Amino acid sequence: MMKRHAKWLAVLAAIALLLLVLLYNGRKIAEQANRPMPARQETTLAADVAVVQVTTGRYAPTLEAFGSADAHYRLSLTTQVAGRVARLADSLEAGQQVRRGSVLVQLEDTDYRATLASAEKELASARLDLLEAEREAAQAQAEWRPSGMEGEPDSPLVLHEPQLALARAAVAEAEAAVTAARQDLDRTRIQAPFDALVVERNVSPGSYLQAGGEVAQLYSTDRVEIALPLSQRDWAKLPDLPTLEAGDWPVTLISVETGERWQGYVRRAERHLDDSNRQRALAAAVDQPLAHTPPLAPGTFVRAEIPGRELTDLWRLPPSALSQRGEIWYVADGALATFAAEPVASDAQALYIQPPESLRQQTVQVLTHPLSSYVPGMAVHPVEAQDE
Repeated sequence: MMKRHAKWLAVLAAIALLLLVLLYNGRKIAEQANRPMPARQETTLAADVAVVQVTTGRYAPTLEAFGSADAHYRLSLTTQVAGRVARLADSLEAGQQVRRGSVLVQLEDTDYRATLASAEKELASARLDLLEAEREAAQAQAEWRPSGMEGEPDSPLVLHEPQLALARAAVAEAEAAVTAARQDLDRTRIQAPFDALVVERNVSPGSYLQAGGEVAQLYSTDRVEIALPLSQRDWAKLPDLPTLEAGDWPVTLISVETGERWQGYVRRAERHLDDSNRQRALAAAVDQPLAHTPPLAPGTFVRAEIPGRELTDLWRLPPSALSQRGEIWYVADGALATFAAEPVASDAQALYIQPPESLRQQTVQVLTHPLSSYVPGMAVHPVEAQDE
């Protein structure tokens, strides 16, 4: 009995101790809950951003266009008379250059020499007839004056005027026949009409050519011209036409395939829009293209760099400064700001932006690589970009 009583006392004591502990912990928790919370100290971390410092200035942006070098003249050389090919010049081969006036093809000319000789004989005979007609007319005049007849003869035949006119017409006809025969004989020697590059030969020794038959394909070598289509927006960045067409506006030409470079100039500007692309072309030229090192061969596809006229109030920025959404980001009072922008011009090294009026008279830190996660007002730490 005594043992059971002692066991119950121990259980009661344990319960009482547990209650005391719970009461104590509850009180401490309540005190902790009612204690005022210390003020939170917020710390702002500013991200580093690469920037370039820019101010507005005057720039002459370089315009870019593409085109193919084309010979000044392209000619399908043909013969004006018929005949068998007697001889070809050694230079009449594809890839060879020929000088103006050089004989490329000699046709057999025996028949043409005979025709010329016959025409010259007819001319000599006509001139003899003219001399006789002139002598007879002079004799008739001499006989008419002392005859005592008044006025003019009843017929012009009396003074041999029609006979004299006929003899003179016969001489003129014979002279024209000699000229035509001599020209036909000269045309048996087919000559290069200008300094040219032979692109294709169409005849062989012994072949027979009809009048109008093709002899060769020739490209002139005096210059090549490159038609460079430009948009109306690009045309607005160029000087006026008299300045452009003065012959001293430079154009740099770079081969798209090899990167080789040539210096050319603006030759002229077209005054119409091309139906296929609705653009107007600027014609650049390179004189004596095959004499350059390296030579500029007709047909070369080139990229042209054309200096534009000077523009004012522009920022010159690296191409990466324009975000994918067409915005320029800059730092103002340690925070990000932005504005929508469309480049006025661009080239391989830079793009040119016209900033808002409020930013034109100050130095501005512009981000070189804006991210899509940036938001206006975000605190940043600008760091000067290297090699931008």
